[in-house]
Amino acid sequence: MTKKKKSAKKRGRRVFKLVLLSILLLILLASVAFGGILLAMVKTTPSLDVKQIFALSETSKLYDDKDKFMDNILTEEKSSPVKFNEIPLNLRNAFISIEDERFYEHKGIDPKRIMGAVLFDIKSKLTGNKNLQGASTITQQLIKNSMLTPEVKLKRKVQEIYLAMQLENSISKDRILEAYLNTIYLGRGARGVGAAAEQYFSKNVKDLNLLESAYIAGVTQSPSVYDAFSPTSKKNPSIYLNRTKTVLNKMHENGKLTNEQYTTAINDIDKGKLKFNPSNNSHKMQYEWFSREVIKQVKNDLKSTYGYNDNEVNKLLMQGGLKIYTTMDKNLQDNTQNVINDMNKLLNIRSINKNNISQPQAAAVLMDYHKGEIKTIVGGKGDQPAMSTNRATAQLNPCGSSIKPISVYAPAIDTKLLTSASVLNDNHLPEDFKNKYQNWDPKNSPNSYSGPISLRTGLKYSKNTIAAQVEDVIGLKTGASYAEKFGLNLTTTDKSSIAALSLGEIEGTTPMIMSAAYGVFGNEGLYTEPKAYRKVVDRNGKVLLENKVQTKKVISPATAYIMYDLLKEPLTTWGTNANFSAMARGKTGTTTAAKDLWFAGLTPYYSAAVWIGDDKNTVINDLGLGRRLGSNDAALLWGRIMKYAHNDLPFKNIQKPSGVQEVTVCAASGKIVGPYCLKEGKTFTELFLAGTAPTEFCDVHKAEIKQPEEDKEKDKDKDKDKDKDKNKGNDKDKDKDKDKDKKENEKGTPPPVEEKPVVPPSPNNNP
Repeated sequence: MTKKKKSAKKRGRRVFKLVLLSILLLILLASVAFGGILLAMVKTTPSLDVKQIFALSETSKLYDDKDKFMDNILTEEKSSPVKFNEIPLNLRNAFISIEDERFYEHKGIDPKRIMGAVLFDIKSKLTGNKNLQGASTITQQLIKNSMLTPEVKLKRKVQEIYLAMQLENSISKDRILEAYLNTIYLGRGARGVGAAAEQYFSKNVKDLNLLESAYIAGVTQSPSVYDAFSPTSKKNPSIYLNRTKTVLNKMHENGKLTNEQYTTAINDIDKGKLKFNPSNNSHKMQYEWFSREVIKQVKNDLKSTYGYNDNEVNKLLMQGGLKIYTTMDKNLQDNTQNVINDMNKLLNIRSINKNNISQPQAAAVLMDYHKGEIKTIVGGKGDQPAMSTNRATAQLNPCGSSIKPISVYAPAIDTKLLTSASVLNDNHLPEDFKNKYQNWDPKNSPNSYSGPISLRTGLKYSKNTIAAQVEDVIGLKTGASYAEKFGLNLTTTDKSSIAALSLGEIEGTTPMIMSAAYGVFGNEGLYTEPKAYRKVVDRNGKVLLENKVQTKKVISPATAYIMYDLLKEPLTTWGTNANFSAMARGKTGTTTAAKDLWFAGLTPYYSAAVWIGDDKNTVINDLGLGRRLGSNDAALLWGRIMKYAHNDLPFKNIQKPSGVQEVTVCAASGKIVGPYCLKEGKTFTELFLAGTAPTEFCDVHKAEIKQPEEDKEKDKDKDKDKDKDKNKGNDKDKDKDKDKDKKENEKGTPPPVEEKPVVPPSPNNNP
């Protein structure tokens, strides 16, 4: 071998060694870096909390406004924790076979399964198959469900593996399996095998047979796909039946079923022996209507305060042992529910059933508007399934004339464009008005008209023509702006519709919204956000949420006081059944064709709203109830509810704020009473915002010009002379000529005095 060849060989070896060392160094550096990253991920892993994992029976609880227990929390997801020895062997084996067949052999992670999953996923990528295979063990799934978020990220996966190995060293396999089977989501709101057994088969978990156990275990992979009650599965049952067979096959492969047991089970499925019996008891709470609203508000606040997602919030409510202190008054809630349930008897009607729900339905909310605390929520009449639509908080219905104080009269007074004494013409609206609003021509109900009347009288008799004219004066933009400040949720169509803003033909509102809105009139013009809970405390006593009073100004205190006074008027006309006390104030509401009946009102203590209607928006009086219903029937329910709420409360008035004037005015003109108004007897003392009281005297009642008594005698003499003249003929003419000559000869005689009307004194703002 030549020297050159040997030298080249040596150089080649050196280059090879250098490249190899470089690669090894890079691998080492990468390993160190990756190890550092893994170490950082592990360091940020939350501490293993075995108590948290097994806090399955620590249900969150609700307490009333006196801190007395009222309900256990039940979210949309149902959980019925069971002990290990209550879980059938077939059910345990089914889950292990399909989810983690080496569960009793590994130490938290399954290397063999990981390699298999990696190879499967590589193959899937190469072949374009979108299905990927997971490698999580039952222990890892338990950690993910109880301690970590479900997001698929490397950091979460590393933490999951680390905690899974820790858990395996802390507790037994049986306890891990028990916890897993109580936390796994199994579709249709069922979390855990106990809830699934009830949900799908109306059984206690210990009574499940082999086919039922295999079905439940099969659902785990994709609850929405393998749900036997989904529309897809109903059309094609083979979707969930084949999945159940797959579970049975895995059980057979793993020696959990004999050949005979397996064959029999497959044949039974083919013969249709997998029968479902869904539970009708969908975990209804004792105070269903109120408690659901509490849960909704708490969920929203937990998510906004802590950034939780839905899954984390549900888990916290179901397993966190929270104590939620609500605003509900048990006595008032029970009474309100009884009044609504007794509606047929109280109103002397019969009802009809539609889909096992009595119609017409009713709903009510009562609240302490000073604190914003909701005291009662009743979302329907009679016994209804859990999670039924809550008509008090969720079902939107137009509110009819009960909107008038909110979007018509209060804005008109608050903006000082009109006053309670302003007079408008209650008559068919003129053509220019109708043309302005696309030929809209509102009619009064009943179809009668009173001519010129004040705004107070217009509200008293709920005159639609007056409300329409007032809304026109203030403008739709102003009316909509005030309605929204009062808490109403208006659509774009609502905001541009005079019918919606003046007569309440909006897309919809709820008794809770209306109750809070009417509270403004008793609360110095402040709107208080309605709240169903006071605070939330975790299992360790730490306050997670404190629901403080939230208010905003809607109208001035003076406007609120005037409106409070005005709202006594409707209780003397269409809302007489609400007049349980001199403290009562409110307004009726009836929508087109009487599809919805309302009464909303307040006292110095509480505000409340009641709705009556058909869930399908049918005309109520077409249902054949035995008598016709009207808004005064909603007022009757309101009156019963409020009377009970005020049983032990002393009479009181709302204090008049500064900025309110009292002026005696003429009913016909709305102006200061003149000397000729008193004869008519139509005067009253009205309330005005400072600076808006009338400054002119009445111009409707005017003086009659009267003659003095001596002039009357002269007129009588003239009449007698006329009669004589008819008989005297020519003598009359002669007498006239003589009189004429006599007058011409007389000098210095003044002309007759002309009688002038009495001029009233100068107007005064404070008569």
